[in-house]
Amino acid sequence: MMRHNLLSVIVVIAISLTTITCFGVPADTKNNMVHNCFTPPKGTPMRKDILDTLRREVKHTSGIDAIFIVKYLKVQDGWAWIHALPLSADGTNRYEDVQALLKLQNGKWKIMELPCTEVENPECLGDPKYFLKLKKRFPNLPIKILPKE
Repeated sequence: MMRHNLLSVIVVIAISLTTITCFGVPADTKNNMVHNCFTPPKGTPMRKDILDTLRREVKHTSGIDAIFIVKYLKVQDGWAWIHALPLSADGTNRYEDVQALLKLQNGKWKIMELPCTEVENPECLGDPKYFLKLKKRFPNLPIKILPKE
């Protein structure tokens, strides 16, 4: 009887661990990037590289030298989704939120998509089917990195 209960506990733990959604783990190991969905902690090279890529894009498209408050960042299998609040470099001006899909290619993060945020536009982030369409365009995209919004 005791052996049966222990086996049941082990099975429940194993199932629980395989169904856990994206969680925070140290971001400095390649195994985490490949196998788990995680949020790179502040100060890690991966987080800096992702934010620097986004910063270059914001500078290119808007001419803004931005710093970011990260609202959401998840990484898995060389893919990342970020939602950030850009501020002016001195922190006094706030700009429109930025969300982006990034992919690690040849050791560098590349922006794959910057979704538009226009209301009622079926091609934009507000469309309930946006993430389904995104997954069709990028079949290898791990769904665990996407926000549940």
